[in-house]
Amino acid sequence: MAFRHPHDAEILRLALPAFGALVAEPLFLLTDSAIVGHLGTVPLGALGVAGQVLSTFVSVCVFLAYGTTASVARQIGAGNLTAAIRQGVDGIWLAALIGAVVIAVGWPLAPAVVDAFGASAAVTPQAVTYLHISLFGTPGMLIVLAGTGVLRGMQDTRTPLYVSVGMFAVNAALGAVFVLVLGWGIAGSAWGTVLAQTGGAILYAGAVARGARRHGAPLRPDSRGVRASASAGVNLMIRTLSLRVVLILGTAVAARMGDVEIAAHQIASNVWNLLSFALDAIAIAGQAITGRYLGASDAAGARAATRRMIQWGIVAGVLFALLVLAFRPWLPNLFTSDPSVRSQLLAALVVVALLEPIAGVVFVLDGVLIGAGDQGYLAVAGVIQTVAFLPAAWLVHAYGGGLVALWLAIGVWMAARLVTLGLRARDDSWLVMGAVRR
Repeated sequence: MAFRHPHDAEILRLALPAFGALVAEPLFLLTDSAIVGHLGTVPLGALGVAGQVLSTFVSVCVFLAYGTTASVARQIGAGNLTAAIRQGVDGIWLAALIGAVVIAVGWPLAPAVVDAFGASAAVTPQAVTYLHISLFGTPGMLIVLAGTGVLRGMQDTRTPLYVSVGMFAVNAALGAVFVLVLGWGIAGSAWGTVLAQTGGAILYAGAVARGARRHGAPLRPDSRGVRASASAGVNLMIRTLSLRVVLILGTAVAARMGDVEIAAHQIASNVWNLLSFALDAIAIAGQAITGRYLGASDAAGARAATRRMIQWGIVAGVLFALLVLAFRPWLPNLFTSDPSVRSQLLAALVVVALLEPIAGVVFVLDGVLIGAGDQGYLAVAGVIQTVAFLPAAWLVHAYGGGLVALWLAIGVWMAARLVTLGLRARDDSWLVMGAVRR
C-alpha cells in the first residue's frame, strides 16, 4: 500500500496518538493480569470474571466517548466551536451522574452478578472483592470517556494519549506496590486501578473546563443538554450491549469449562482486547474525520477517507496477525506458570491471530458509521450480530467444545459484523450532511 494518499497525513495525525491512548486501556487489565497471575490460577480467574463485569459497566456507557466525538466533530466541521464545547460539558456531567448510579446499583448486585458466570467456589469470592473495590473507579473512567470524546471531536488525540500513558504508569506502579510489596492480594490490584482512573478523570475535567472558559461555554450542567446526550446514546448503548453480551457469554462458557480454561480465556481475551483497541485507533480517526466532513457537507471527502481507512484496517489486521503468531510461543510465560493454562492459551492464540484481518475492517467501518451518527442502524446490526453468535456458543457449551471451539464461535460473530457493516457502508444512507444529524 503506497503511503501517498491525500488522506494519509490526516489519518496518521489522529490515529497514531489514538493508538497509544487506546492501547493503554487494555494494558490496565493486562498489567493486572501479569501482577495477579503471580498469585496463582484462582486469582487470575477471578480477575477474568470481574474484569468482564467492569468492562461491561464502562462499555455500556461508551456513547459518552463515541457519541460525543461524532457530535462535537460535526459542530467543528460546521464552525460552531462554542456549541461543540457545550456538548462536551454536558457529557462530563452525565458521566458523573451515571457513575454514581453504577456504584449504588452495582455494590449490592455484585455477588449475584459474579455467581451468574458460574465460576468455581474458589474464584467467586475473590471476583466479588475485586468488583466491589473497582466500582469506585467507575465515575472516573466514565468522565475519562466523556472528556476523551470532546478532545477527539476537536481533532485532538494527543492529549488523550498523554493522559492514558500517565494513568497506565500509575496503575502499574500502584498495582505492583499494593500486591507484590504490601501483600494486599487481588484487592491491591483493584485499588491501584481505582486511583489511576480517578486521577485521569481530574485531568480530563480540567482540560474541558479550560476549553469552556476559553471559548465562553458555561460549566454548569444544562438539564436539556444532559437529557439530549443521554437520549442520543440509547442506540449506541444497544449496540454496545450487543457486543458485551457476546463477550460475557464467552466468559461464562469458558468459566463452566473449568478454572484452567477461564484463566487461559482471560489472558487470550486481554490479548484480543489489546489488538482490538489498537485497530480501533483507525476507527477513532474515522469518527473524527467522518463527523467533520459531514458537518462541512462534504460527502465526497467522507467517502474517500472511508475507502482509505478500510485499506489501513486490512494492512494493520494482517500485521497484528503475524505478530501474534510470531510471539505466541512466549506470550503464556508472561502471565502464568501453570502448564495447563499455557497449553490452552497457545491453542486459542492461533484463532485470535486468524481473526485479526477481519477485525481490521470491522473496526474501521464501525468507527465511520459512529462518526456519521448512524447509531440507529448500528443498534439493529448489533442485535443481528449477537443472534448469529448465540447458536455457535450454545453448540460449544452443549457438546463440550473446548477453548478453541469457543474462539471459533467468536469468529462467527466477527463474520456477522463484517457482513452487516459492509452492506451499510456500500450505500449512501449514512451520508447525512449538516452540523446536527436530523
